Amino acid sequence: MKRALFALICLACTVFALQGQAQTLNVATVTRTPFSYVEDGAQAGFSIDLLTVLAQALDWDFAVNRVEGFGDMLDAVRQGSADLAIANISITAARETQMDFSQPIFEAGLQIMVPSEAARRPSLLQALLSRELFIAIGLAFAILLGGGMLMWMFERRAQPYFDRKLDEAWFPSFWWALNLVVNGGFEERMPRTPFGRLLGVILVVSSLFIVSVFTARITSVMTVDAISGSVNSVNDLYGKQVGTISDSTAANFLNRREIEFTGYPGLEELLAAFEDKDLDAVVFDAPILSYYAAHEGRRIATMTGGVFLRESYGIAFPTGSPLVEDVNQALLSLREDGTYEEIYRKWFGARN
Repeated sequence: MKRALFALICLACTVFALQGQAQTLNVATVTRTPFSYVEDGAQAGFSIDLLTVLAQALDWDFAVNRVEGFGDMLDAVRQGSADLAIANISITAARETQMDFSQPIFEAGLQIMVPSEAARRPSLLQALLSRELFIAIGLAFAILLGGGMLMWMFERRAQPYFDRKLDEAWFPSFWWALNLVVNGGFEERMPRTPFGRLLGVILVVSSLFIVSVFTARITSVMTVDAISGSVNSVNDLYGKQVGTISDSTAANFLNRREIEFTGYPGLEELLAAFEDKDLDAVVFDAPILSYYAAHEGRRIATMTGGVFLRESYGIAFPTGSPLVEDVNQALLSLREDGTYEEIYRKWFGARN
């Protein structure tokens, strides 16, 4: 009897000791800067920082398993090989049928990123100061001055207006050619020699070309938005080279809108295609694209339009996981004591 009682006491002590030990969890994640990535050999990112304080609050130990693809991370949760997954995981109705989620840990949405040069709208002033227009104007002046001096050579003995010395003739000759082009000339200054009259006709015909070049240049700038179709919203994506990550919420959105796009297996491949100028626009999670545009891509990328298709990120668990309730309570505590806000400001600055 005493032996049985002693054994029972030992068993109870063993159970209490095991319960008192910190729980070690297998955490699946994927590289999605700034939510989850490796920096100097250490796990880093908004989601990793949040996971760390959750583990401290719940007395967990955790081991991070960084997988290659986003789908691999979700598969680990579905199959139960991971206790939870954390990164930038959107809470969707389809995913809710396959796994459980914590309460939202981040409010996000989709946004469009375009090359920096595509976001710069040419102005009328830029057009007037452009190299092409200066060349056109310079050519026009050269034709008028050259034509006027040729007319002086032919007409200086036949037309009194041109009866001047060389050093005095260049501006009156240029002025005559300019009036010929703009006003059709003056009857009393009409060329009198056959060569002068032929040259006058050539100058008038040439003026049609000069005026056409100038008009076309100005018109093209004033209608550049309509012609080039710069991307400023979702409606501008039709007919463009659009890229996103396959099977993402962005890909599903583009499919619903019947917008053709190229799907990439991961973020690294998507951004590489953008840097190689294979894409006119990238549609993906707003915070990830904004972080890239402000850091690695600050010289080549810019965000355009507002955030659309608002969505929430959550922590994913296998269906029926007993961890969900504890995590939700801990998240509420972290929001109430300001810890969550500190982590948010560290990675994204103050909220607007």
